[in-house]
This record gives sequence, structure tokens and C-alpha cells, in this order.
Amino acid sequence: MSVTTDESTTTGQAGSGRHRRDFRLFMSSHICNELGGSITYVALPLMAVLTLDASAMQAGLLSAAEHAAFLLLGLPAGAWVDRMRKRRVMMAADLARTFLLTALPVAYLLDLHSMPLLYAVALLLGCARLFGDVADQSYLPVLIGKDTLIAGNSKLETVRSGAEFAGPGVAGFLVQLLGPAGTLAGQAVTSLASVVLLGRIEAREAKPAPAPRRHLLRDIRRGLSYVLSHRILRLIALNTAAVNLFLSAVMAIEVLFLTRTVGLPPAAVGWVLTTATIGSVLAATAADRVTRAVGAARLTWLSLLVTMPFGLLLPLAGEDWRIGLFVLGSLVQSAGVTLYNICQVTYRQTVCPPHLLGRMTATMRFLVWGVLPLSGLLAGALGELLGVREALWVCAAALSAAPLVLLCSPLRRMRTFEDDAPVAGAAATGARPAQ
Repeated sequence: MSVTTDESTTTGQAGSGRHRRDFRLFMSSHICNELGGSITYVALPLMAVLTLDASAMQAGLLSAAEHAAFLLLGLPAGAWVDRMRKRRVMMAADLARTFLLTALPVAYLLDLHSMPLLYAVALLLGCARLFGDVADQSYLPVLIGKDTLIAGNSKLETVRSGAEFAGPGVAGFLVQLLGPAGTLAGQAVTSLASVVLLGRIEAREAKPAPAPRRHLLRDIRRGLSYVLSHRILRLIALNTAAVNLFLSAVMAIEVLFLTRTVGLPPAAVGWVLTTATIGSVLAATAADRVTRAVGAARLTWLSLLVTMPFGLLLPLAGEDWRIGLFVLGSLVQSAGVTLYNICQVTYRQTVCPPHLLGRMTATMRFLVWGVLPLSGLLAGALGELLGVREALWVCAAALSAAPLVLLCSPLRRMRTFEDDAPVAGAAATGARPAQ
């Protein structure tokens, strides 16, 4: 059974104060989580580098630990989330983050911090993120309805991009002022605030009806089969996994690159990563207009094909004016990824039957984020063998070629996703889509 709210109207369609208030609370929760996550993204590796003198391989292992949950638990997470109320799952994930982000600074104060402890905390933070994200993407269509998903996802992407814009700069400042441990302790407060905001949403979900003889493996198999048998979802998964593999490898060592190879202090690293996300903010703000002008299907492949080669500017960075090359390359790539995410996530939410949303989302996360632990190990190994700058060259070159897979797909001949009506229609009814 699908999980539904008390009313089926969307925020925009209903026009009621309650629906608008609920969506504002949902957005505010996102602000807390995305800003806190963006700060943690910088503070955690800085803690490893500054307090434990982490090597390139250790930085890669830390990144791998943070994303390992998507590989280990990605598939069962969807089946579990489909059996539960999505809002409660998100609140439980926030509470777990609150505990973990409090425990790590306490261990630092007690002189118990170590790389194995950082790996363990990163792994558990990844688990919380996995369940929170699966529930989040499954809950949005319930909260606002499918007719306004492009606008809803654009607003959430604007929040995400704004957090990515502000987070690194704030993180760099806080790390320089309070140290990495103090900065992480502050992020526990944002996670707790998210719990409070989600708890104030008035719309209540109906409890999923129990299904007789429901088996976890059968539920997992159905979600996996749905994605792999759908020709567009299958290609989106393949392309996203390839991009994630190399983009995340770059992200795994960029803090190490900027601090040790380029020679920037922590505050400057934060501001460089902040300015690099301006592209995401601009892209998210303009996404609705750009999608209407270009077409969602066409924008899905064009957004990455045009922007990923700009990553070749990153290894050219230096401590002088050349740091601007790093900013420009990251800025353009961020804009491309943001437009791509808005288009393909909206399509996934629209075409998937409601009772499969959790499993579809988790399956996609398993396929496209399951490579992230490998990307961390790849980045660490390349950094140790070739050097950090040379590792960036390899990853940037591979990232430029990754989106070419979509040129072999039906997306190249489509302007909008509705141009592939037989597939969309089959998927909407839960039937096996055409091959």
C-alpha cells in the first residue's frame, strides 16, 4: 500500500495555510540538514588532516566509510522504508546524526579520537543519511503531489545548493576559530532542530497496510527488477554511477589537494569550496525556466555533457591567481550536476508507482551511490601512487567522458520525458516497461 497524507491536494493546488506551512517546515528541515551536512563534509576531513595528520589513503578511506552504507544497506533500506511512515524515518535519522556529531567531539576532548573512530562515525553518518534520503524523496510526492514536483525539487535543490554555497566557508571559519571538534559539535544542534521542525508538520501519513507473507528479499527483488527493466531508469542509473565514481574521487581528495598541494589555510579552503558552489545556486534558481525552454529529457544529458569537461581546470590550480581555475571548474560542474539531478529525480518520482517509491529510490541509491566507497579508495590509491595533483588529472579526464553513455540512449531523441509515452505509461501502472 502507498503511504498517503490526510489530503491528496498539493501545496500549490490546495492553497491552504496548512499545506504551505507544512512545506515550509519541510524546507526548513532541509536547510538544517543540508547546511549541517555541508559543514560536516569539510570539518570531518579537516579533523583527520589537522589533528591526526591523515595521508591521502586515509582521506580516501574516510570518504569510502562515509558512503559505504549505500553499498551495504542500499537495497534493504528501500524495502524497510516502504513499510514505515516516512516522516518518522527522517526524524530517526536526524536523531542518529545528533548523537554521532556529539559523540565525536566528546571523544576528542577525552583524547580518544583516532582514524578508526572517524571511520566508524563516518560509516554511521552514512547510514543515517541513507535512510533519511530514501524517506525524504519518497515523502515529497506525498506532501506536495506529483503535479508540482519540478517546482518542489527546484526549491529543495536551491536549499541544497545554498547550503553547499554557505557551508564550506562557514566550516572553514569555524574550524579556524573553534577547531574541527567544536565545529562538529555545533552541527549536532542543526540535526536536532530538524527533528523539531519535522515533528511540527501537521499532515499525518496513513500507516502502510500490512501485506501477508511479505518477505524482505522479495521486496528488494521487485524494486531492483523495476529499475533494471525500465530502459530510461537503467540508463540514468548507469550514467549517474559513472559520474559519481569520478566526481566523488575528486571530492575525496580536494581538501587534501587545497591544503597540502596548493598550500591554502583552512579558512581559505572553505571559501574556495564555497565560491565553487555558486553554480549550483544559480542553476537551482533557474532550473524551472531552463527546463521549460530546453526540455527535461534533453537537459538531462546536455547538462553533464557540456559541464563535466570543466573539471580539467581543477588540477591547474595554484596558490596565486590559478586558484580561480579551481573555482571556475567546480562552479560549472556544480551547475551541471544540479540541473541533471532536478530533471532525473523528478522523472523518477513521477513515473514510479507510489507503493514502489521507497524501493525504487533505494535501488537507485544503491546503484549510483554504491560506487562512492570505491571512489574514495580509488582517489586514495591514485594519490599515493601518482601524487594528489596527478590523481585529479586522471579523475577529471574520466569524468569528462562519463556522460557519453547517454548519447546512446533514447534521451538523445527526446525533448521531454513525455515523448517516451509508452515507457512512462507502462511504468506508471506498474507493468513491465518496453525494452
